[in-house]
Amino acid sequence: MTTSPQKPHVPSLLRPIVIAVAWVSAVSMIGQQLTDLGPWYQALRQPEWKPPDWAFGAIWTTVFALIVTAGVLAWRRASSEGQRRWILGLFVINSLLHMLWSGLFFTAKRPDWAMVELVFLWLSIAAIMALFWKISRPAFSLMVPYIAWVTIAGFLNYANVMLNGPFDRPADAPASAEKSG
Repeated sequence: MTTSPQKPHVPSLLRPIVIAVAWVSAVSMIGQQLTDLGPWYQALRQPEWKPPDWAFGAIWTTVFALIVTAGVLAWRRASSEGQRRWILGLFVINSLLHMLWSGLFFTAKRPDWAMVELVFLWLSIAAIMALFWKISRPAFSLMVPYIAWVTIAGFLNYANVMLNGPFDRPADAPASAEKSG
């Protein structure tokens, strides 16, 4: 008697999606908690080309949806548990760096430190993309907006450092307030 190959069970198909959505949602919520657009941020001089504050939420929501899709696609196309461990490990590192950037820029009020940290965040995205290139070209392509947006954020971060630094004074006294007074 021949048995036909079993189709994957629906919960096992949904598990990576549920985990990815929950993980990205948690990272997003922690990032939001670390993001304070209060008086210190409002006092920063911004470059003319900076997108309006309301656009950041829409952009990040789109980017996070693409990250989830890319991660699930790569997870499903991974040829070994070793590749899956690399996917998971790189995403954990990336998530920690993502949250650290928000903490440095907004909570610690140190755009200069955030600028240095952003290099590591960008490299973590590049590492994920290099792995995805080997596993799934569509997953790789879905990560392009993430690295593009972090690159733009890097230029914005750099502009903030140039327009408002140095940041070695008390957190409640941005350089822009002293320069305008």
